[in-house]
Amino acid sequence: MEVKIVNSEVRNKDPMDYGSVVGEKKDDHGQEYNDEVVGWKFWKKRRYVVSLLAFLGFFTSYILRVNLSVAIVAMTSETPDSPAEFDWDKKLQGVVLSSFFYGYISTQLLGGWLSARIGGKRVFGIGIAMTALLTIITPPLTRCSVYLLIALRIIEGIFEGVTYPCIHSIWANWAPPLERSKLATIAFSGSFVGTVFAMPASGLLARYFGWSSIFYIFGIIGLMWFVLWWMIVTDKPEDDPKISIGELNYIQRSLDKRNEEISHPWRAILTSAPVWAIVAAHFSENWGFYTMLTQLPTFMSDVLDFKLQKTGFLSAIPYLAMAIVLQLSGHLADHLREKNILSTTHVRKIFNCGAFLCQTIFMTLTAFVGTSTGAVICLTIAVGLGGFAWSGFSVNHLDIAPQHASVLMGIGNTIATLPGIISPILTGFIVQNKSAEEWRIVLILAGTIYLGGAIIYGLFASGERQEWAMDKKIKNLKTYNNPALDVDSNL
Repeated sequence: MEVKIVNSEVRNKDPMDYGSVVGEKKDDHGQEYNDEVVGWKFWKKRRYVVSLLAFLGFFTSYILRVNLSVAIVAMTSETPDSPAEFDWDKKLQGVVLSSFFYGYISTQLLGGWLSARIGGKRVFGIGIAMTALLTIITPPLTRCSVYLLIALRIIEGIFEGVTYPCIHSIWANWAPPLERSKLATIAFSGSFVGTVFAMPASGLLARYFGWSSIFYIFGIIGLMWFVLWWMIVTDKPEDDPKISIGELNYIQRSLDKRNEEISHPWRAILTSAPVWAIVAAHFSENWGFYTMLTQLPTFMSDVLDFKLQKTGFLSAIPYLAMAIVLQLSGHLADHLREKNILSTTHVRKIFNCGAFLCQTIFMTLTAFVGTSTGAVICLTIAVGLGGFAWSGFSVNHLDIAPQHASVLMGIGNTIATLPGIISPILTGFIVQNKSAEEWRIVLILAGTIYLGGAIIYGLFASGERQEWAMDKKIKNLKTYNNPALDVDSNL
């Protein structure tokens, strides 16, 4: 009887293998296959077109999310010509800023599960489009009642909650294993570029056209993106009418896709140490990120005494650094794996833990630096180095269980959304008098959580495909007793 082994996991593993990926580009017949060479014309590779549009999607989702962080300063501040339009104290502002995350946390797992069933394209696109529509109607509802604003932000969070989990279902079909870090980080960096754009743009719009213009313009941008996404992107490369035969073959062979129904092993997932290591890292990164995302403009206004327009620009600098670092780290991570310099496990741990330790140091230094310049530099380094962490934990789901990656991201991002709820409210209770001493507590707490994330991820993370995520056909082969079968004994 002839049994054909086609999956890379059954090959003899070298200690420097890339986790669940081996470096040889060979098909199941042992013939080498290579990607098409298109030079600088990246758009001729459809997977990069998908990545670019995903980048713009995350860009859009974050300008819709971040706008309120700057707008609320204009909404609650006095000007020489007029009093503040809304008399909200710090506690109420914290509730308003955190309300988005009450909805956001509720649809993480649903987004991962739904995208595995109906495709990530639909879930990702509709989620952002509905958020854009709700953003457009924000100003009139806010003027009616602050509670309507809170309810609206919760609903926006419900629709945006599907975005991060469902994008992994797209990469499970589109991203060759040795390009996972690169393609995923290109897309994810849209979040930080969106933040870079939204903060200064919101400040300028609020100053010259009023805070309402922020929501109208950003909402329209979101709807324009949705039209492009819906017209161009497909869930699978074989459904794309413009993909070349060469690229399609390259993607399919590298992924070795099988048309079998996905059944999620929930017990194994929920008891897997590498899964919870990813969750812990995601939680830690999001605590610092969401603290700065929602509170940085207020911190710069309270402690550094920056005016609204300057606050918007300076608040964007750390996220610009993060967007740049994220691009570099994604390419570097894949280079180290492709050239067999480091294993996937080593790359993920070094990038993630190294970033967290540095973020611990610089976030804590921010609390004690006595000058505004020093504070901006420390915050820029602390937030910017998070780009290396994202090349660690954020794509790690695809390493350990590619067919379950969207669900794993849904589980992780559910828990990692808690900082978005807790941090603004906790900051509102801590910062009562707008003093540097109060903000010091907020920053030291963020640094401590980074340190905890580094320890947990360093101890328990893995870049290896987990046994519970192995292909069923391959696992079944272990029961054969055939001496003629040329398979390594480690099966």
